[in-house]
Amino acid sequence: MADIGNEIAIAKALLEEGKLVAIPTETVYGLAGNALNEEAVTEIYLAKNRPYFDPLIVHVGSVEAVSDYVEEIPRQASELMRRFWPGPLTILLPKKSIVPDLVTAGLDRVGIRCPDHPLTLQLLKKLSFPLAAPSANPFGYVSPTNPAHVNEQLGNKIDYILDGGECKVGVESTIVGFENGNSIVYRVGGLSVEDIESVIGKVIVNTHSDSNPQAPGQLTSHYAPGKPLLLGNIQQLYSQHKNKSMAVLSYRDEYELANVRTQIVLSPSGNLDEAARKLFSALRELDKLDVEMILTEEVPDIGLGRAINDRLRRASNKS
Repeated sequence: MADIGNEIAIAKALLEEGKLVAIPTETVYGLAGNALNEEAVTEIYLAKNRPYFDPLIVHVGSVEAVSDYVEEIPRQASELMRRFWPGPLTILLPKKSIVPDLVTAGLDRVGIRCPDHPLTLQLLKKLSFPLAAPSANPFGYVSPTNPAHVNEQLGNKIDYILDGGECKVGVESTIVGFENGNSIVYRVGGLSVEDIESVIGKVIVNTHSDSNPQAPGQLTSHYAPGKPLLLGNIQQLYSQHKNKSMAVLSYRDEYELANVRTQIVLSPSGNLDEAARKLFSALRELDKLDVEMILTEEVPDIGLGRAINDRLRRASNKS
């Protein structure tokens, strides 16, 4: 298993050697390596068993650092960076040749962001290179929101986990890009569409997923537990499968159902921020139970609810 600690110097030394380190962010824990070192980037793909056609996000320590790695920064991108960085927002920008094609899966744009976590920001500012850092979990599985999650699944493939505690957002960053004068959200996430539109005006939400993604995190089946996850009306799903053993993941209500081993309510008060923070940990907990399936439901499709519903739909698509 990997060592867990909060020593930035240890993480820095390992990354400078071309090794991988798990890092905390406000969204989820990332599996980080030198984004300019193709061997380190290759190790990220191998450790996660991630397909090479799924691009990685590059993390920098400041807005000023972005110009070292991209050809141009549109006005809308500058406005979003000034308003929301550090924060859960990734911006797709035309990359410079210094960024390996392996990072972007051969695409001419790189997803780049400045994470809002004090330990990782300190680390980034001490490094002479940015970090490629997808979520620190096997490809397609539930993203990690604390060091124990990382160690459970990747602890034998990395040397160190930088311990920043529980992630405060709990779902991945929102991804925004710009095409033909339009601002496009490619992945809904930890920054709401409404917040983005308050700064740059109307955006197109294009979360179409396929096997050839134009941005990280666009694959149809993703963020999934090992157990089948059924998404819909919980009462109806229960009626259809009541002879099976099951667990329930609900938004704010607890259901009176037989044959249900465990129920987790994401937010009894109906707080979407709380629900987002708890989502991945709850899925992990339920996945460990001796049940045949997990029943769940969508949350209100506003604010962070869009990101929660997006992750639930993709997780259920594997079922």
